[in-house]
Amino acid sequence: MAGGDERGTAERVLALLGLLQRRRVWTGPELAARLGVTARTVRRDVERLRALGYPVHAANGVGGGYQLGAGQELPPLLLDDTEAIATAVALLTGTVTGADEAALGALAKLDRVLPTRLRHEVRALSSAVESFGGGRAPVAPDVLMTLARACRDEVEAGFDYPSGDRMRRRRVEPYRLVASDRRWYLLAYDLDRDDWRTFRVDRMTDVAARGWRFRPRPAPDAAAYVQEGVASRVYRHQARFLVHAPAEAVRAQIPPAAAVVRPLDGDRCEVVSGAGSLDFALMHVVLLGHRFTVVDPPELRDRCRVLAERLLGAMPDVDNAQSDTPG
Repeated sequence: MAGGDERGTAERVLALLGLLQRRRVWTGPELAARLGVTARTVRRDVERLRALGYPVHAANGVGGGYQLGAGQELPPLLLDDTEAIATAVALLTGTVTGADEAALGALAKLDRVLPTRLRHEVRALSSAVESFGGGRAPVAPDVLMTLARACRDEVEAGFDYPSGDRMRRRRVEPYRLVASDRRWYLLAYDLDRDDWRTFRVDRMTDVAARGWRFRPRPAPDAAAYVQEGVASRVYRHQARFLVHAPAEAVRAQIPPAAAVVRPLDGDRCEVVSGAGSLDFALMHVVLLGHRFTVVDPPELRDRCRVLAERLLGAMPDVDNAQSDTPG
């Protein structure tokens, strides 16, 4: 019986810790109601947490209650399944400059302490996610995990996806999840269209693994393929430019979802972008402020000439301006 009581107390104290980590302040009655115990038991469990090194502060009066403070040493962190998966997603796709090594170290520690069922989930994410940007809109972790597992286990996936004005069921061989600077995408081989396709994860519904194994096909570079699709292929017009500036400088001027920048020899790079009109694509490169050459399509060169004449026509006529000047 004593062993059972000890296990019950330990589970209750861990549950209390989870609540304190989830919200800034809890009143004693709130914690007691959540845990199904008396306020006196809550006070005892708070003392147990303090003995373990957790700085739990208590304040009386209006607005008072129990609060988990910051300690001099980092105590163990309690995460539920969804929080652990979300933490892994954040670490895998973090965008803080210079944080890659720290993120990998945190992932390694997370991997060591997670239960087996969640360790497999995190490893699935680790092997199935690529990125070409950050700051993206969130999607449901369970959808990401379903797709990540399908990528890892090489099993077909199915989901409903908008096509024109209706939803259609898609059957795919999932290859990689790709995180852009705005959204999550899935690169997969579409079994009905017999070709590689990019799908926005936030547009998917009723996502499920289908259970059928497949033999992986030779695949394109996932992040590069998705980025080019987002920045170019989805638009009516595609344009290619040779820009006389280092790729690093041009990348700093263009969001990853707006264009693909490829380094070339010397201080030159290739910029591939898409737009609803060729004039818009042309002006976007003009505003970068670097010398450039139009590579493709040929009709874009004609648009250069038209826009140049239009800009020259916007300048005041110097001769007429002088003749109009009062003597």
